[in-house]
Amino acid sequence: MATASQSLFNMTVASDNAGGNQGLLMPKLQFRFRVNFLNFGVDADGGLNLTKQVVDIARPQIQFQEITLPVYNSTLYLAGKYAWQPITVNIRDDASGTVSKAVGQQIQKQLDFVEQASAATGQDYKFQTNIEVLDGGNGTSAPVVLERWELYGCFVQTVNYNNLNYGTNEPVQIALTLRYDNAIQNATPGQPEGPISGVGAQIGRILQGESVTGIGAGT
Repeated sequence: MATASQSLFNMTVASDNAGGNQGLLMPKLQFRFRVNFLNFGVDADGGLNLTKQVVDIARPQIQFQEITLPVYNSTLYLAGKYAWQPITVNIRDDASGTVSKAVGQQIQKQLDFVEQASAATGQDYKFQTNIEVLDGGNGTSAPVVLERWELYGCFVQTVNYNNLNYGTNEPVQIALTLRYDNAIQNATPGQPEGPISGVGAQIGRILQGESVTGIGAGT
């Protein structure tokens, strides 16, 4: 007779063979995360202040354009150029004004609203955003990063300072829409600085019938 603990292995989707279940995989939890902003605003602690006040953020979304090839009696489709979609992050505005100050500094880097002068190059205002899914550790037990997304070439596309309302008990929030040029993903738990294991990883691919890595191929 199976024990109570052994029966837990059956509480999942059955595999092809009887008795082959391995138990349900622990999911990543939406509320265990942190967001780090690198080179955001002007002050060195501007990004850290935002990190402490983040309410929610979307993970990256990518979309490939479609190449349509009409042929004799049918239609074929290929993947064309890709584009990373904008993401939104909601941040609590604080009474000391540190969040509003950091956001204001960042968009002022992008465009001087008083002098109506823009930045000369993208590197003058672009920043990096790291989104990390955590395991719940804290205090003496440092959290383990289960997944890290690194977003490169970020800039603030829209800022929404939202509403004030006598009829609510909610804190004031600032909504930022971020545009970015590229993103990579490390999905190996505990090794966010290690080899890329998700989007951006070196994997074998086929080029004109031969297997290549995609990095340094043809050179």
